[in-house]
Amino acid sequence: MDEKTIPILPCRTLPPVLDFYTALGFEVTFQQRSPNPYAVVERGGIQLQFFGMKQYDPANSFSTCYVLTGDVDGLHEAFRAGLKAAYGRIPTRGLPRLGPLKDMSYGVRQFLMKDPGGNCIRVGQPTSDDPHHRTAPEETFARALHHASLLADSKEDPASAAKVIDRVLGLEDARPTCVQLLQLLVLRADVAGRLGDDEAMASALTRAAALRLTAEEQDAARDALARLDDLRSGEGA
Repeated sequence: MDEKTIPILPCRTLPPVLDFYTALGFEVTFQQRSPNPYAVVERGGIQLQFFGMKQYDPANSFSTCYVLTGDVDGLHEAFRAGLKAAYGRIPTRGLPRLGPLKDMSYGVRQFLMKDPGGNCIRVGQPTSDDPHHRTAPEETFARALHHASLLADSKEDPASAAKVIDRVLGLEDARPTCVQLLQLLVLRADVAGRLGDDEAMASALTRAAALRLTAEEQDAARDALARLDDLRSGEGA
């Protein structure tokens, strides 16, 4: 017999959660109101189950699960398209929100999203057989990106990520490459949005959008450029 693990995640009420997953291309395959609110959504081989709790606070949720896929880029693009059609933009802060694609230091390419119930769904594709964190780069700006990215997403500490970026961008004796500067500014805008700092977010987005990259640099920065578009479309939301 083949075993299968299915996450069962909490939410305050089911409707906004089900609407969110429907926008992502999931199908609601089961739903009940009594004796307790419960629902199941499915998309391909992904199945998620949810239960309602009236006193549950999505803003303080620690619920999470990991979805492994063989096409993380395709799934991310499909989710972006579905959310843009449903919301008119890509939600990048608050609940719900969709995070950027990133090549992580522990051998996966992944993105994070949070649903209206506050559940963090991590979606990733292995890029290595070694799941351990790689040593941080020695180069100043690559090292800052490494640590700021981990703080922002793995540790859910956007304030510390902002401090790392502000410190390295304030250096007077060193300058990042154009690609590194774009990546740092986009991440700075991202964490500023999560912190509710609209002024810092707008400033970082303006600086990032003003950069002029060669075709080769654009290819190297494709993930950051896609995130820049999402953040600009949702700015002020």
